[in-house]
Amino acid sequence: MSDSHKNSNYMHKFTRREAIKKTTIGLAGLAATNFIAPTFVPASAFGANQRITTGHIGVGGQGTGNLKNFLKNAIAVCDVDSRHTQRAAKIVTQANGVCQQYDDYRRLLDQKDIDAVVISTPDHWHALPTIHACQAGKDVYVEKPLSLTIAEGKRMLQAARHDKRIVQTGSQQRSSSNFHRACELVRGGAIGKISEVHVGIAEANHPFRKSKPIANATSPAELNYDMWVGPAPWRDYNEKHVHYNFRFFWDFSGGQMTNWGAHHIDIAHWGMGWDASGPQTIQATAKFHPDGWHDVSEECRITYTYADNVQMIVGQQQPDIKMGTKFIGEQGWIYVNRGVLKASQPEILMTVLSANSPKLYVSNNHHANFLECVASREPSICDVAIGHRTATACHLGNLAIRTGKKLVWDAKKEILVGDDEIAAMVDRDYRSPWTKS
Repeated sequence: MSDSHKNSNYMHKFTRREAIKKTTIGLAGLAATNFIAPTFVPASAFGANQRITTGHIGVGGQGTGNLKNFLKNAIAVCDVDSRHTQRAAKIVTQANGVCQQYDDYRRLLDQKDIDAVVISTPDHWHALPTIHACQAGKDVYVEKPLSLTIAEGKRMLQAARHDKRIVQTGSQQRSSSNFHRACELVRGGAIGKISEVHVGIAEANHPFRKSKPIANATSPAELNYDMWVGPAPWRDYNEKHVHYNFRFFWDFSGGQMTNWGAHHIDIAHWGMGWDASGPQTIQATAKFHPDGWHDVSEECRITYTYADNVQMIVGQQQPDIKMGTKFIGEQGWIYVNRGVLKASQPEILMTVLSANSPKLYVSNNHHANFLECVASREPSICDVAIGHRTATACHLGNLAIRTGKKLVWDAKKEILVGDDEIAAMVDRDYRSPWTKS
């Protein structure tokens, strides 16, 4: 019997705990635009010299990077691949002298001396560990994109608010000075009224560009593949579908639309003041691998229309749209990417904004900001509600390219309007025995 089946009763422990709580917040009644500062743990609980401890779920790839950024705080690691677990545990042990190791995140959540968890799993494993961590009384730093589906994001937001937890999305560009400056200039009117925002995302850098697909095989002993698949539909093991390559298959991810779109659309939302809203319509064209070697787009162009008829155009392999975010206004443009901040006229970047211009949240370190907010119980720079709205835009773009239809989105109610079949695609069933809470 697989580990996920063996532990099914353990898995439902959080659900039973939830059932005895006084109230359950319905999704329809959840106001994603209103942040309620968590108060479950008072700021006084963390003294000036008290270390906030972290447990790390998913420690391969980006998980290793996050672990190193929280290294002074780390006391436990968890991964379904024992190679990742052992490597990460060695890093923590060398730094801190001790490290607990787990192959099931639910057991890590039972460790009472963990204050917060850092989730760096594949996208299809973001929602449940976040929800269960909130139910277990732990704060959460979860990688972008926040969710695999729009409905998952709503459930994650619900859990964070219901259990009064700090949940921060790992969209770290908000903690970089060039992105902050670009967005304050745009919000401050340095280029006048904005008509368009261009967002460039990366090509589908799957290994199939360099080699043909390989046959399915038996999963290696060091990988608990049943647990890796988790709530996603079952697929037979294939070496080129797991770990980094999960992001090229719809069952596990949303391709570069959710990988890089979750970064650059996030900046578009920040600069335009769209953190608590969303598009009104979405239209797209796309090209896919001619032999279907992977699921996600190889080229796409998605046009989102927001309030006041402002358009955000997302391009993958589009010659007129560069990687990053470009705001186009009446008086010029501002382009920002990692390590880059440019404008149509250099003097735009030197604009002195008025005292009445919007002042955006300042964070000089995304990981440190999370720890500060765990202690203070103040909202983080990329709160779960913000990550949810960014991920929603990414998911809507993918629905448009997958269906080829124009979508109409009610951002206030968070529903697709006029097409019940597509509206049902905002959520997905979970593979047994996994449930959505």
